[in-house]
Amino acid sequence: MTRYFEDVEVGTTRECGRVEVDREEMVAFAERYDPQPIHVDEEAARDSVYGGLIASGWYTASLVARQLVTGFMNDLASLGGRGMDDIRWHQPVRAGDTLTVSIEVLDKEPSDRNPAVGDYRVEVVATNDEGEMALSMVGLGVVERREPNGAE
Repeated sequence: MTRYFEDVEVGTTRECGRVEVDREEMVAFAERYDPQPIHVDEEAARDSVYGGLIASGWYTASLVARQLVTGFMNDLASLGGRGMDDIRWHQPVRAGDTLTVSIEVLDKEPSDRNPAVGDYRVEVVATNDEGEMALSMVGLGVVERREPNGAE
């Protein structure tokens, strides 16, 4: 059943799933999009403060975004997102780590751009195997309204 803006409840929390960090994919992403030595050069990374390869923060954000989409947004009449606020990388992410992603709906309001949609904000948190926060961000979503001209 598709959920609309009217069905989104502030304060709702949801587990969006888990994802394991694959070394080959992690390095391939970094080689293409974020080729810093700490992400692509085993020796340089070992000699760094991290003591080994770590995932690009953008790769981590991509893994988390996938869980957000499949674990929350795909249940909505989603029209995508307007961006992210306050993205933070709290702990290095490494190959073999498993990230657990959860969300909490912070707020929502009818769009001032289009009466057929509403906007919402969700806090997104990814924790590592030890339960430490690895990434946090606020996702800005857009969802269709069931009653575009009706009262909330």
